[in-house]
Amino acid sequence: MRKSIGCALIFVLTASSLVLPATAQTTQDFAPTVGQPGKDVVWVPSPEETVAKMMEVGKITAQDFVVDLGSGDGRNVIAAAKLGARGLGVEYNNDMVELSRRNATKEGVAQRAQFVQGDMYQADFSKATVLALFLLTSNLQVLRDKIFNLQPGTRVVLNTFPIPDWTADEQVTIDNCTSWCTVYLNIVPAKIAGTWRTQAGAEMTLTQSFQMLTGTAKMADGQTVAVSGRLRGNDLTLSSGKQELTGRVKGNVIEGTQRPAGGGATQQITLTRVN
Repeated sequence: MRKSIGCALIFVLTASSLVLPATAQTTQDFAPTVGQPGKDVVWVPSPEETVAKMMEVGKITAQDFVVDLGSGDGRNVIAAAKLGARGLGVEYNNDMVELSRRNATKEGVAQRAQFVQGDMYQADFSKATVLALFLLTSNLQVLRDKIFNLQPGTRVVLNTFPIPDWTADEQVTIDNCTSWCTVYLNIVPAKIAGTWRTQAGAEMTLTQSFQMLTGTAKMADGQTVAVSGRLRGNDLTLSSGKQELTGRVKGNVIEGTQRPAGGGATQQITLTRVN
């Protein structure tokens, strides 16, 4: 599917097209064929409306560095560059890399849209603020741990195929669309599994499955209650049914406010990681 159905996403945005193995030629006349085989997937380009929706859902700005793994003909990275972002496409097929560079020059964004030949599984995309991908579920399964370990708040925009076992934070279906019509957004969460303690001596122990949280809170009076919640990057919400906590993760500290679930006065709360 598009870019080696997932070759270029590595730097920031990757959903433009799936690209696969390269043909031997690297000429100005090279033209990819939909369905052509690649290293990890066949090449299928994302429709223009899907690329536009990915940019919208990903909230791409000039401050972003967008990486596309299996970038195909470069359309995802070029679309991000037109919004002022810097972009990098990683593509295994060198003919597609050269085509992407020509396309970027034609669109006047060559200085912000760069393309390299490489294996998306080996690529370093740790500096990306956004990944834009059009990859198969099997590709995303291999990349999932690397994506999860990106900086909290990194946005991952996906065309059609979600990341296995990682529920999307947002899902959008494009109206009047005939193919490749669903866009998913996953926001990399902070890592907060473990035990946290307040200055008053209350403790909270959390387990984490991507952005979803469950655990227990032991109050200063010794009472233990179950808690659940979720993260959106570094932003945290938790509830015990009786109390609700809203906060922000800042390394080994969570700063926020707590209030009764039914409403009422709020109080400031700070938790520090114990382990």
